[in-house]
Amino acid sequence: MSAMSMTTSSVMEPPLAPVRCAAAGKYLTFKLAEEEYAIEVLKVREIMGVQHITAVPQTPQSVKGVINLRGKVVPVVDLRLRFGLADTEYTARTCIIVVQINTTEHLQMGIVVDEVCEVLNLVEGDLQETPNFGQGISTPYLLGMAKVKGKVKILLDIDHVLASDDAAGLHELLRGHVTEQVNQ
Repeated sequence: MSAMSMTTSSVMEPPLAPVRCAAAGKYLTFKLAEEEYAIEVLKVREIMGVQHITAVPQTPQSVKGVINLRGKVVPVVDLRLRFGLADTEYTARTCIIVVQINTTEHLQMGIVVDEVCEVLNLVEGDLQETPNFGQGISTPYLLGMAKVKGKVKILLDIDHVLASDDAAGLHELLRGHVTEQVNQ
């Protein structure tokens, strides 16, 4: 019986993640390439134009580096690169959105987007669950979809988008770098 159990468990697929749908409320919309995305306004701490970003060696390509935000060092991730989109020159419309992410600790990170569009107040009737894209395609970083004025906005779980080993490793690297500078 144990051999049968092993065989059966080896072909079973992992359990599906619980279906989540975005909650009604305020969302900040922004563009990447030609698509519009949205994140919960409560996650947004600040919106600013692109400023000097200090590169940090040995980081993934999507991690552009760090900025000095009123004396605090904040990592910056280019969402275009994070999502595998083509890199592009920054323009006058390119922005850094500083967000509060909740992983094991509360961290601030900047995300580079092509342009900020607007704040939308989404109601339940605007929202849909993330569609099933088929077997083997996982979309845990999506909260759902919003239908607004005949267009679809992709609602992101920014915690999940930014909560990766890369982000955690970058914060550890920065802590060590800042500690070294203080001790010198």
